[in-house]
Amino acid sequence: MTLARFQACLPLILQHEGGDVDDSRDPGGATNLGVTLATARAYKLDLDHDGDVDKADVKALKPADVAPVYYRGYWLASSADLCPRGLDYMVFDCAVNQGVGRATRWLQTVLAVKTDGLIGPKTIAALGIVNRSMAIALYADLREDHYRSLPTFDRFGKGWLRRLEEVQARAQEMAR
Repeated sequence: MTLARFQACLPLILQHEGGDVDDSRDPGGATNLGVTLATARAYKLDLDHDGDVDKADVKALKPADVAPVYYRGYWLASSADLCPRGLDYMVFDCAVNQGVGRATRWLQTVLAVKTDGLIGPKTIAALGIVNRSMAIALYADLREDHYRSLPTFDRFGKGWLRRLEEVQARAQEMAR
């Protein structure tokens, strides 16, 4: 079940992550399908089999290549797999776009449990009784506040807020 939910969310994430970019003002550097060169190296994505992972490998990434990165590195790492439908997508998208640690801490904040970034029995119990619609809205507020606090908001903020609005709307649909 959790794999099916991941597979339903991944194409939505990839739509937002886009294709091959290398913006000098983006601290992520060379990126394709949301996977940076550093992440491609960490996952040993040597697609051209030349013995190293470089920008050419990032440029060649396809959805099937990045799916394991997203599953292990973001879906499972953020505990999106433990969240109810809709909230899982919001947490997953946050993990991808704003970091796994932030995604789990904000999940705990929304659930009103100890905010330590460690998903344990109390967090899991709270997930079982959470009002999904309210949690998604509160989570979106935390994300927006963070975006607006970033020094690069003037450059990237409009896109971040559009993404957040789309993710929130889709998450609410999923939660119904």
